[in-house]
Amino acid sequence: QVQLVESGGGLVQPGGSRRLSCAASGIIFNINAMGWYRQAPGKQRELVARIGSGGSTVYADSVKGRFTISRDNAKNTVYLQMNSLKPEDTAFYYCNAGGSIYGSGSIWGRGTQVTVSS
Repeated sequence: QVQLVESGGGLVQPGGSRRLSCAASGIIFNINAMGWYRQAPGKQRELVARIGSGGSTVYADSVKGRFTISRDNAKNTVYLQMNSLKPEDTAFYYCNAGGSIYGSGSIWGRGTQVTVSS
């Protein structure tokens, strides 16, 4: 059974940091591109960052220089390190598997909420 399980969400103050994790099972992790997306209330789901099987990365302009996506193939896990968080980063964050570095795959996790507020 293919499964992506996100963790690490929560409440963080503006300017703070948070690391999200996504544990994958049921897929050959090391050959899959992985990504993080987010969806704020009333808005469409948008790309945050993607990482290819070889480690190449793509970021949304809004998070460049603040967020870092990485992967640990030995642990079947992809991470999103978020620094200098802003209130506009508040959203439900979803993990995605498959596709390519430039486009999402068909496998999604259930998401984790990140709220940036003082």
